[in-house]
Amino acid sequence: MPATGLRIIPLGGLEQIGMNITAFEYEDSIIIVDCGLAFPEDDMFGIDLVIPDTTYLEENIDKVKGFVITHGHEDHIGALPYVLQKINVPVFATRLTMGIIENKLTERGMMETTQRKVVKFGSSVHLGCFRVEFIKTNHSIVDAAALAIYSPVGIVVHTGDFKVDYTPVFGDAIDLQRFAELGRKGVLALLCDSTNAERPGFTPSEKTVGKTIDQLFQEHSDTRIIIATFASNVDRVQQIINSAYKYGRKVVVEGRSMVNIIATASKLGCLNVPENTLIDVDQLRNYPGEQTVIITTGSQGESMAALSRMAENIHRKISIGSDDTVIFSSSP
Repeated sequence: MPATGLRIIPLGGLEQIGMNITAFEYEDSIIIVDCGLAFPEDDMFGIDLVIPDTTYLEENIDKVKGFVITHGHEDHIGALPYVLQKINVPVFATRLTMGIIENKLTERGMMETTQRKVVKFGSSVHLGCFRVEFIKTNHSIVDAAALAIYSPVGIVVHTGDFKVDYTPVFGDAIDLQRFAELGRKGVLALLCDSTNAERPGFTPSEKTVGKTIDQLFQEHSDTRIIIATFASNVDRVQQIINSAYKYGRKVVVEGRSMVNIIATASKLGCLNVPENTLIDVDQLRNYPGEQTVIITTGSQGESMAALSRMAENIHRKISIGSDDTVIFSSSP
């Protein structure tokens, strides 16, 4: 390859679920898109999580200009606190994505040592010889972005994880017009999310899930409802809260990641929680079961997640009873 060529170097995330990270290199400039973790395979005993091998980046650290993050899911940001300890360069992300990243940095005492910049949709950042434009998309988490990466040899579009949702729960629809404009300019390469691409049809709007949730609240009006979902699916959480408020239920949030993300999303205006809807877990005893709903982590059966501990009667505050309705709001 000529010395002036553009190199696209996947360090994780291809032909696997999780650990998304891709480097873009041109001469003396490297930018890194995403920095996710993966969960261990069944035969990886004693391993809690898997982070990418960044040896190449460490060996070329003088070239690395920054991390550019598409959205706030663990498989795209989870390895950042570990990798930043070896490759301490600035991090660029949209508002909620940065808020979630900052939660992780705060937990590890890394806020003061990590440079961060929040980027608005439609804006660009200049990193070495690259210019990176953030484009509005939709995903199961708010503030997801695609990236138009302008290099000396052409434009590369990195979609991040996305779906086309014309009626999102929060914010605007995907900016298809901008993709069309880039197409007319000419794109050197498209790096496109392909999750479930082999399935026929299309992904319905998140709002259709909200209708199902509402129906379940009606059908189980005489029981306590426990709903397990992904902590990062802020739109899903919003719709659960909407139904709880509509039917006069108080909401308890369980699971550290769920609590942190709801607090961050609420603070940034990405989640609307009506006044006096959220209550502390200790207040559950003050309300009949049919007047409460518990939103919890553990939708994938994780052994130490809040739902699993409830089911095994080892949760410090909550046990699942025979009269409870448990809903898994996630893919099986």
